[in-house]
Amino acid sequence: MKWKNFFMPVESMDPKEARAYMAEHSEGTYTLLDVRQLREYEESRIPGATLIPLPQLSDRLQDLDPEKPVLAYCAIGGRSRAAAQLLAGQGFNEVYNLKGGIKAWKGLTAEGSVDFGNESRARDMSPDEVLDLALAMEKGLAAFYFMAARENGDQEVKALLTKLAGFEEKHQSRLLELFQRLWPDGKSTGTVGREGAASVMEGGFVPEEFLERNRSLMKSPVDILSLAMMLETQALDLYVRFAGYMENEKNRNLLQQIADDEKAHLRALGEMIEKGHH
Repeated sequence: MKWKNFFMPVESMDPKEARAYMAEHSEGTYTLLDVRQLREYEESRIPGATLIPLPQLSDRLQDLDPEKPVLAYCAIGGRSRAAAQLLAGQGFNEVYNLKGGIKAWKGLTAEGSVDFGNESRARDMSPDEVLDLALAMEKGLAAFYFMAARENGDQEVKALLTKLAGFEEKHQSRLLELFQRLWPDGKSTGTVGREGAASVMEGGFVPEEFLERNRSLMKSPVDILSLAMMLETQALDLYVRFAGYMENEKNRNLLQQIADDEKAHLRALGEMIEKGHH
């Protein structure tokens, strides 16, 4: 099948554009949102920023005004890109990502946010296409975690990544269970459950290509954890919105349970960053 990206399109601003935007708009007319961890926020932040760590964002949407523009930032732009997409998917009309994050804001070299490829809205996809994407994401996440664990020297981070890879493999089984419920005769227009189904991640990347493309964003354990948080947020956004399309309560609950798992993964990754794994 021709892969479409589930995730909502968001605009990015570089530091020069962001400074101009903030200068042209009065305080209180927009939200400057920091989605890093408390430890990072206390070390340095952009003045006027509201802190909502990425693992908490989906549960604290009520703390933000969806009618106000939101400019989100993190360390180098990956987590905030995922946060901006999540907010856009939840009805926030004007959301921007600070390209390169606070590192670029300070004038330091930063690679900026990861390219997720062509983006389209979930309503353009059939249920079996979204389920295809969910299964492919889980395969990609598991493969990414295994590869990142092999290349990371921090034993505590390595153990967490390996543990998360195992959870993503369990999610694949639960998604296949959902497939059996939706199409008991095994017939659908998608590729779920078929031999040779693609193991792709966002934008159509296979895990090896994704890892290589983003190697420059993985210079430290914190970089790896930040990238993992970005991917987990993508998965959380997918499951929350996909669950909303399920009329059957049992199917909806299964997706919500997987979404809760992704929230737990985000918390674990955030706690690891709080410990200061540099």
